[in-house]
Amino acid sequence: MRETTEVRYYNNFFEIGQQKINFNFYELRLPDDDPVYTLKKVMEDLNFSGLLANCSDKGRTGYNPIMMYAVVTYANMRGIRSVDRIVDLCKRDLAFIWLTQGQKPKRDAFYEFKGKKLTSDILDDLNYQFMRRLQKEGLVTLKELFIDGTKIEANANRYTFVWRGSINYHLAGLLDTIDKLYTKYNTLLQDYRFGEKYELSNAQMFVIEGMDKVREVIEKKQKKTAYKT
Repeated sequence: MRETTEVRYYNNFFEIGQQKINFNFYELRLPDDDPVYTLKKVMEDLNFSGLLANCSDKGRTGYNPIMMYAVVTYANMRGIRSVDRIVDLCKRDLAFIWLTQGQKPKRDAFYEFKGKKLTSDILDDLNYQFMRRLQKEGLVTLKELFIDGTKIEANANRYTFVWRGSINYHLAGLLDTIDKLYTKYNTLLQDYRFGEKYELSNAQMFVIEGMDKVREVIEKKQKKTAYKT
């Protein structure tokens, strides 16, 4: 029976991808607590059908879209958004090499992936699944927010603030997007005089305790980065 594209992508990334990479000159390995392992474990339970449906199986075979999403997400976890920087890390950084299984996607591949395959709707869906899975695993909490070491538990390991910080950075952006959509939705209803029946009146449903502090830290970090450049 012919293997479907979706099954092939899953097997390639989650099963074949578990094999160790053989380095000729040095026996190198990642720390056992590197968050890249957690990332991949969490991703196993995500539904990638939307992303994979947006990837054609015709013509030349591109890079595994699940792998590309993992690389982009891991880069964001480490505060890296420059495509050129990600391309370089795929050649030199053990965690990125482990995720790509030694492949070296070029900048055009990332731009095509982010521009044509990982659409905003697909990204929002995957991010939602990702956040819920992290919450279920206890890796992120919606009760207390952590970013850049602003608040770290006494028994936190050295990756906690990196993991939770990056997640909450995107959570802040996600909440801002929800707030804009909330306002746009209500405005549209008012324009067509459907407000009384369908309007969302409780804006507080989108408020998470501590988010103002997170935004404050993000703004300070952005100003500090801009000053250095």
